Order: sequence, then C-alpha cells, then structure tokens
Amino acid sequence: MNHTGKKTVRHFHEPGDLHELTFSCDRQKQLLVDDDWRKLLSRSIDAAFQGHRCRLVALVFLPEHVHLLVDPLDKEPQIDLLLSAVERPYSFRIKQLLLSRGDPLVKELTVQERPGKKAFRYWQEGPGYDRNLSAEQAILSAIDYIHYKPVRRGLVEWARDWKWSSARWYESDKQDIDPDLPHIHGLRWEISSP
Repeated sequence: MNHTGKKTVRHFHEPGDLHELTFSCDRQKQLLVDDDWRKLLSRSIDAAFQGHRCRLVALVFLPEHVHLLVDPLDKEPQIDLLLSAVERPYSFRIKQLLLSRGDPLVKELTVQERPGKKAFRYWQEGPGYDRNLSAEQAILSAIDYIHYKPVRRGLVEWARDWKWSSARWYESDKQDIDPDLPHIHGLRWEISSP
C-alpha cells in the first residue's frame, strides 16, 4: 500500500517477457457492450501502443473487462503508463459522450473519492492484472485463453465468431481483417508446430 492507502502493484519486466494484462470496468459493470465504445477503445489502444513502443499480440474485449497480450520493445517498459495511456483518454471520451447526451450513467459512474472530491470512474481502480510470460508454451496458452474467453462465457460458439478479439486474425493470413480492432502485430517469432 502507498501513503494514500491505495493498493500498488509493481510491474516487473525481463527483456523478452510478454505481459498478459487484464483491466476491468468499475464494479464489474458491463460497460463494453456498445460497438461504438469498443471502437473508441480500439483507437485508444492503438494510440497508447504507438506512444509506448509495444506490440499488441492478442486481445479480447468482454462486456466488463479487457485482456491484452503485450510485447514491449523497450528494455524497461512502463506498463503502468501504458495502461494509463489506454484508460484515461478513453474514459474521458466516454464521459464527454455521456454528458453530451445527458445520460444518467454519468451520475452512476461518478464516485465520492473523499470529502469534497468526486470522480468519474469508468475503470476499476488499481493496476489491474499483469502476468509476465517468457516460455513459448505459456505465451501460446495465454493466447488461447484470451481467444476462448467469449466461448467459455457463452457469448459465441466459436472463438473466431467474437468480433472483439484477435482470434480471427490468428486464423487468417495474419492481416488486420477488421478495421474496428486495434492493430495486431502477433508474435515476433513463428509458432512452432506441435
């Protein structure tokens, strides 16, 4: 814990590690169900990755949380700043959209942080989940885990059918086949055959 009583997480990195990142909507609310909002999140991810020298290896957007598999290109990446660069601009845009519509969701997502201070909270507070992966099998398992989340949740029958995932990209010729998704780079090395 830091001096404000908030939970802190140290992000560790070894060169060559990939990071499996998970972050959630505040109070697990299903806020990622609007396609326009998911497109905005895709743009926010693209912008953040360009500014932080990272490659997006795999992703899935679920109704209340996001999984990203990230390949940092720097020896000492700042994963916390990358996440902030995704979440903050996106949250700001959503708040502006809601305010322009007079949507009551603004009030529902505004929390009392401390006496006299309220804040709009789209994302759950804290750093989310960050797991380092270096072994090829662990990385391939993480990609499968990410891609099959919508199937396990009963959202689709086949992983490739979930629009908001990189599963179809992996099943295709590895081209960005959906302009609504962030730019997927995949792995820097070829997947070995079993």
